Amino acid sequence: MHLRLLILSCTVMLSHAQSPTHLTTDLIEHTDRIFLDGYPSSLSPAEVAAAVERCQAAEIRSPQPFFGWVVHGNRPNTLQTAFRILLASTPERLDADEADMWDSGRTTTDNSVAVRYEGRPLQPSTVYYWKVKTWDNHGAESPFSSPRSFITAPQLDGATARYPLQITDEYPVDVTPADDGCLLVDFGRDAFGRLRLTLSSTTENDTLLVRMGETLRDGRLDRHPPGTVRYAEYRLPLSPGTHTYTVKIRPDRRNTDVKANESAVNPVLMPSYTGEVLPFRYCEIEHGRPAHIVRQTVHYPFNETASRFHSSDTVLNRVWELCKYSVKATSFAGTYVDGDRERIPYEADALINQLCHYAVDREYTLARHTCEYLLHAATWPTEWTMQSVLMAWTDYLYTGNPASLQRSVDDLKAKSLSGLRENNGLISTRTGKVTPALLDAIHYKGDSGSFRDIVDWPQQGVTGHEKHEPGETDGFVFTDYNTVVNAFHCEALRLLALIAHALDNPADEAFYAREAQHVKTQINRLLFDPRTGSYLDGIGAGHSSLHANMFPLAFGIVPPGRTASVAAFMHSRGMACSVYGAQFLLDALYNAHDADRALQLLTSTAERSWYNMIRTGSTISLEAWDNIYKPNQDWNHAWGAAPANLIPRRLMGIEPLEPGFRRIRIKPQPATLRHAEIRLPSVRGDIRMSFDNLPGEHFTLEADIPANATAEVWLPNISKNGRLTVDGIPCKGRVDGRFLIVDAGSGKHLFTVENTSRR
Repeated sequence: MHLRLLILSCTVMLSHAQSPTHLTTDLIEHTDRIFLDGYPSSLSPAEVAAAVERCQAAEIRSPQPFFGWVVHGNRPNTLQTAFRILLASTPERLDADEADMWDSGRTTTDNSVAVRYEGRPLQPSTVYYWKVKTWDNHGAESPFSSPRSFITAPQLDGATARYPLQITDEYPVDVTPADDGCLLVDFGRDAFGRLRLTLSSTTENDTLLVRMGETLRDGRLDRHPPGTVRYAEYRLPLSPGTHTYTVKIRPDRRNTDVKANESAVNPVLMPSYTGEVLPFRYCEIEHGRPAHIVRQTVHYPFNETASRFHSSDTVLNRVWELCKYSVKATSFAGTYVDGDRERIPYEADALINQLCHYAVDREYTLARHTCEYLLHAATWPTEWTMQSVLMAWTDYLYTGNPASLQRSVDDLKAKSLSGLRENNGLISTRTGKVTPALLDAIHYKGDSGSFRDIVDWPQQGVTGHEKHEPGETDGFVFTDYNTVVNAFHCEALRLLALIAHALDNPADEAFYAREAQHVKTQINRLLFDPRTGSYLDGIGAGHSSLHANMFPLAFGIVPPGRTASVAAFMHSRGMACSVYGAQFLLDALYNAHDADRALQLLTSTAERSWYNMIRTGSTISLEAWDNIYKPNQDWNHAWGAAPANLIPRRLMGIEPLEPGFRRIRIKPQPATLRHAEIRLPSVRGDIRMSFDNLPGEHFTLEADIPANATAEVWLPNISKNGRLTVDGIPCKGRVDGRFLIVDAGSGKHLFTVENTSRR
C-alpha cells in the first residue's frame, strides 16, 4: 500500500511542472512596478491615473510586444514543448481564464524568450493582464503562472520600453566631527545623487555651508581635486525650527550644454522628477549637526542579488565588486553615458557597458535603448560607429528577441562603413570617401573633418611597458589603411551576415559572409609582417603596436598558425592600452587560450591595473588607469569596468552559443586560479557554476543549467592519461586542442577530469 502511494505521489509530481516565473513584456520584468517621484510605490498600474503627474512606469510602447518567461522542470534535461498564453483586459477575466484579448491556445514551440503578441489590437494608455503555462518533453504540464499586468504608452510607436530612473535613500557609513567643528560624512561609495538634510535652527537668516565631493586629501574633502573628479559647495539658507532641506544641484555647463562636443551630440539631461545630480561620496557640513543625512541616489533599477562571483583570489574578488557596482552607479542617466564630464553616449563606452550589465543583472532594456539611441547620434571615431553593429548583435544573442534588429537593420548596414571601401578591399577615412552622403547615412551630425580613426584614447603619447606618459595607442602609426579600423570593419561584416540569417534574408547573409571573408583575407595578406610574426599598424607603417595585433586576434581574424607569434608579441607590449582597449586585449588573450597572461592582468596590482583604481580611492571604475594617463579623467566611467564581463564570459567561460541562451557554452580558462564560483543571470534563468582546479592533476566543475536550455561544456584536457567523468559516469568527450567537450542538458551536473598518471 505504501509503495503504491509513493509511486502515485511521484507520478503526480512529474506530471505537473512548476509554473513559469520572471514573466517579461518587451524584456521588462517588473511591468507592474509604479514609481512615485522616482521612488518605488505601492501603486498598481490601474491606480496610476489618480496620481499620473507624479508617477513613472515602464510603459509598453509596441502594438505587438514580445513575451518571455523562465521555464522550470522537476527532471533533468527539461525542454519546453508548448505554451499557452492568456491575455485579458481585466484581472477578473484572467482569473476566470477568459482571455478577451488573446488566447494563444496550446502552441507547440520551445520559444520561451520572445513570443510575439498575436491578439486583438492593444489600445494606448491601457492596463492589460496576462499569464502563461507550459508543457515539457517529459509530459509535464505546469500550472498557470502568477498573473502579470502591464500598461501601454499613450503612443504605441514601437520604441524600446524601459524603466524610469529610481531614487534610493542611502545613509552614511561614518560621520566624523573635525577639530574645526565640521562634520565629515562618508557614504561608503561614490554615487550620483542629491543631499537631503534634516536639522534645526533657532535664529533668523541662519545658513549652513555644505561641501560635496568624490575624494579626500589629508583626511578632509579635497577642494581642488585633479581632472574631472567632482567637488562642489552650497550655502543653504535655514528657517527657524526643524525642517528637511534638499541641496539643489547646479547644472554643469560641461554636461548640459547642447552640442558642446565635436560629434554635435546633445547630452542626456536628467528628468524633472530626479532633478540634477552630482557624483559624490563625501560631504562636509560646516557648523551644523543634522538629525538626518540622506543621499538621494539616482540609478536605473538594479537587482544587487541577481549575480554573484567569488574566487580564491582576493584581488580578483575586489576587482569584480568594483566593476559590478560601477554598472549600477553609472546608470544614473537612464542611457549609457561616458561619465559625468560630457554625459553623452559613446559607442565604445556602451558596448563594454552592455556586456557588463548583462553579466551582473537580468536587465536588457537599458542596453537596447542606448544602442538604438546611438544609431541616430553617432560619435566621431570611425571604429566606434561600427561598434553599433556589435551592440545590436550582442543584444540579440543575449535576449533572443529580434525586435531591435528588425527595426535597425538598414541603419546597421550603413554603420559597417562599406562606403569607405577601396580597391584593395580595405576601408579608409583618408582617401576622399568621407562624403556628406556617407555621414548622413550613419546619422553623424559633426563636420566631415572630425570623423576619423581613434585606435585608442587618448591618442598622444609614447610607447613602453608600464609607461608613465599620457597617450594609449602604443606608438600607433596612422596610415591611409589602418589595421584596427579594418579589423572592426571585418567583424561588422561578419555580424551582418549573422543578422541577415536571423532575419531570414539568405541573399544578404551570403553577401556579407563573402565580404567579411574578403576583408579578412586582405588584412592577412597586406598587413601581416612575417619577419616579426605580428601585424603592422597599417600599409606602409613599418611599425607594429599592441592594438594592431590584439584587435585582429579578438575578432578571429588571425589564422591558427599565427596565433602563437601574435600572442607572444602582445606579451612584449604589456598593458600598453587604455581601460577601453583592455576589453579587447583580454578578449584576444582568451581567444588565444593564453589564460595565464589574462589572469595576470586581471589580478595585477601594478599602476596600470583595475586594482589601482581601488588603490586610488575610487569606488567606481575610472576613465583611465590613473590621472597621469589622462589628466582630465573622471572617476565614474563604465568603460573601465570590463572585468564585470570578462570574468563571467572569459575566465568562467559562460556565453550564449545560440540567441537567447538556447544553447550555452561553458568554457572556463582558470589558469592557476584554484577555485571560483558564479551565479550568472540569463534570459532563461540563472546559470550557476563553480570549479576546483589543481593544474595538471585534477579539475572539477559543477554546473546548474536552466530548464529549456542545453550546454556545451569545455573542460581542460589534462593529459593523454586523463579520465573524464560526467555525473560519475566515465565519458570520452570530443577533443579540441587543450579541451574536452561534452554536451549537457538542463539541471545539475558534475564534471571531473583527473590525470591518472599522477596517481
